[in-house]
Amino acid sequence: MNTVTEIMSELESLGSPGVKAIWLKHGIKEPFFGVKIGDLKPIEKRIKKDYQLAKDLYATGNADAMYLAGLIADDKQMSKTDLQTWVGQAVSCNISDFIVPWVAAGGNCGFELALEWIKSPEGHIASAGWATLSNLVALKPDNELDINKLKSLLKQVQQSIHTSANGVRSTMNNFVIALGIYVSELRDEAIAAAKNIGKVTVIKEGTACKVPDAIEYINKALNRGPVKKKKTVKC
Repeated sequence: MNTVTEIMSELESLGSPGVKAIWLKHGIKEPFFGVKIGDLKPIEKRIKKDYQLAKDLYATGNADAMYLAGLIADDKQMSKTDLQTWVGQAVSCNISDFIVPWVAAGGNCGFELALEWIKSPEGHIASAGWATLSNLVALKPDNELDINKLKSLLKQVQQSIHTSANGVRSTMNNFVIALGIYVSELRDEAIAAAKNIGKVTVIKEGTACKVPDAIEYINKALNRGPVKKKKTVKC
């Protein structure tokens, strides 16, 4: 039951009008069935990793199938061309802000692509770039990170966050938070940057979602005890 046709039928049967209405308010775009993330997990567990199936599901353009594709993608097999294709098609925010960044960060060229994506005039691509950077600093040991480049990017965020596109402001803010939590060498600078940036306003029409206060979020994470890098960012 692992062909694209079979999985699409399965996803359709799991779809819910109520869930779909919520997802629409959160920036997920048609077509999709409205499948709960929890209902994708048994399918992910059954398939595990499948490079080609992931690409074929993503190519359907259905946001539920695209999300599942990211969960089962073999990140290390994903080429730059694959990821460029994926980010270009990631018009739903759950795909641009989560799926593509998760897969890119778990692969071999995430940092290189992220630096390219954040320069894009396309909001969903720039957002994917900042989210990829956030995931990379959460995954990689500090000695494998380009600290000087990250420091430069932190300055860039301070200069441009308030004039960036709506969704990009959110992922930029998350980048500051990720640096403050996961990169000990840049923790103080991230907190100072957050103070300098101040309140980040993101319009989230039709939802109760709020942009996290970076300093509060960083301190809350640090107060829980020693910070460990993540083994995976997918969830």
